[in-house]
Amino acid sequence: MASHRRPKQASRARTYVLTGAAATAVALSAQVSAHAAPAQPNKNEVKAQVDKLLEEQEQAAEKYNGAKEKADQLRKQADQLQDQIARGQEQLNELSTGLAAVAGDQYRQGGIDPSVRLMLSSDPDRYLSQASSFDQAASTQAETLKALDEQQRRLNQQKQEASAVLADLDGQTRALDDAKGTVQSKLQEAQRLLATVSAADRAEIVRGTDGSASRSASRVDPTTLPPATGAAKVAVEAALSKQGADYIWGASGPSTFDCSGLMVWAYAKAGVALPRTSQEQATVGTNVGTDWHNAQPGDLVIYKSDRGHVGMYIGNGQVVHAPKAGDVVKVMKVDAISINVIRRV
Repeated sequence: MASHRRPKQASRARTYVLTGAAATAVALSAQVSAHAAPAQPNKNEVKAQVDKLLEEQEQAAEKYNGAKEKADQLRKQADQLQDQIARGQEQLNELSTGLAAVAGDQYRQGGIDPSVRLMLSSDPDRYLSQASSFDQAASTQAETLKALDEQQRRLNQQKQEASAVLADLDGQTRALDDAKGTVQSKLQEAQRLLATVSAADRAEIVRGTDGSASRSASRVDPTTLPPATGAAKVAVEAALSKQGADYIWGASGPSTFDCSGLMVWAYAKAGVALPRTSQEQATVGTNVGTDWHNAQPGDLVIYKSDRGHVGMYIGNGQVVHAPKAGDVVKVMKVDAISINVIRRV
């Protein structure tokens, strides 16, 4: 009879080898999956991220504008105080010199008792005349001492004021640097994101969908708009003359602008000084409300809940504005962005 043998089972060692190989394969597969290049964001995703970054950049830019305006004012104030201190020190030196002269005179004349000098004098009338001069010198000394004390007090006060102004200026300088750093980092991140899409998509993202004319579109002709009067007329024409000028954050003309800088430059042409930021511009003039149908050419239209953007109403339901980085001064629909307030300058 043929003998029946049971088949050999795989050795335990071989089982371990197979199991280990399988585990290694799974681990390698997982590592490959983990290190696979992430999917590139599509155009809409890039647009959403870039729009958010540019909005944050504009907010930081307006903070920079405000800090710079304050720093400029403080620097001017500090210079004036330093000039006052220098002039005050000169006056103090003159008073001190005058006091020393009077004191010397008094000392020379006061060495002998006046009654003894009168008795010894060969010319009493002349002596009495000298005594009168002596009394006048004493009175002058007292007045000089008083003026000296008052001048010293003023000088000390001016020095304290200058010290406080310089400390405030130092704080504003730090705020400037912080805002500038924020702006630059936001712009760099936006550029990095834009580099991940095609040139055509990049242009569309930067141009936006706010009803703006494109960079290459023909300019709006001021003669086709409702007439403005006075300073508003000059400001509207000035702003429209800059259609196509590049947006550059922190710029207020004459060839590049940010949103509030365009308003400052245009109204300066009409002899009207506006504050530097959109937030401050939201407080000038007369409040017209939020309904753009009540707006007149030249009105400032302030946008967003943080009042971080501004344009100038030109009529026909449109504003001229400097939109954002990568774009140019152009016209858009007045209600393309949420209106916060309209101000009549």
